[in-house]
Amino acid sequence: MFKTRLTELLGVEYPIVGGAMAYLSTAQLAAAVSNAGGFGLIAGVTCTRDELKEQIIACRRLTDKPFGVNIALIHRDPEKINQDMDVVMEERVEFVETTALSPEPYVKRLKEAGITVLHKCATVRHAKSAESAGVDAVTLVGYEAAGHTGLDDLPLSIMIPLAVDSLKIPVIAAGGVGDGRAFVSALALGASGVQIGTRLMASHECPASETFKDWLIQTQATDTVYVERSLNRAYRVRRNEAAEKVLELEKKGITMAELLPLIGGDRLRKVLFEDDVEAGVVPCGQVAGLIDDVMSVKEIIDRIINQAHDIVGRLHSS
Repeated sequence: MFKTRLTELLGVEYPIVGGAMAYLSTAQLAAAVSNAGGFGLIAGVTCTRDELKEQIIACRRLTDKPFGVNIALIHRDPEKINQDMDVVMEERVEFVETTALSPEPYVKRLKEAGITVLHKCATVRHAKSAESAGVDAVTLVGYEAAGHTGLDDLPLSIMIPLAVDSLKIPVIAAGGVGDGRAFVSALALGASGVQIGTRLMASHECPASETFKDWLIQTQATDTVYVERSLNRAYRVRRNEAAEKVLELEKKGITMAELLPLIGGDRLRKVLFEDDVEAGVVPCGQVAGLIDDVMSVKEIIDRIINQAHDIVGRLHSS
């Protein structure tokens, strides 16, 4: 029932992509998504060259299903991007998702290597540019999502129809998707699939600590906040002591260089792995308010699909 242009493009059973999350989207999590019928992504941004290669090899040991690698096109070391590109081509990865800056400088190289290219962005205008650059599908990040969501503040209910009306390639909806209701809603809006991230943080296969997961499922829908607004960015995170400190400093005026020690990877790792949930800012979508349990990835995806079937069945019978 849920065969779409995205399932055809990726060769997967369900049009559900596991969002790439720094430090969390490892081979284990990506393979779990793929084995459950979705499309798993390994996050390359926090991997060294050798680590990324090891993650790809490990993922192939864990699944024979399609998976991809996410490459962030923004990094303090530009050579990191080229290294990631080299690794995915050396390892003959079939799918790459780029994110952040324009994929245009890299698309030709990836496509010539036979790689299907997805691009994640936060505005329809950037999606159009990505399509013009030759990507095969775009993921649009809505206002509801975790992490960087752009400055347009558009929810998916507006952005997805705008996108599908102006693009020819498949559109994936990211933000606020954690159950079958949001899944069906995204497809009804015209999306060819969804991307889930925050929901997967509360999975058994996610490598975050149990302390973090317990904290996550206590989150209310109003417990997220934007930081970095004063720097012309928008970064949705879980409200905690670190986020409150960042907001206070932003009121006084702060540069990105001054902010980096507060939002960097060392502090994020403390939140995710060292049981100190107040230590740093952590991306968290509004959908966290709908999450109240930790499940296996298969249980999460099965529940989304089963709920979706029930919803469609009710609509057909009404």
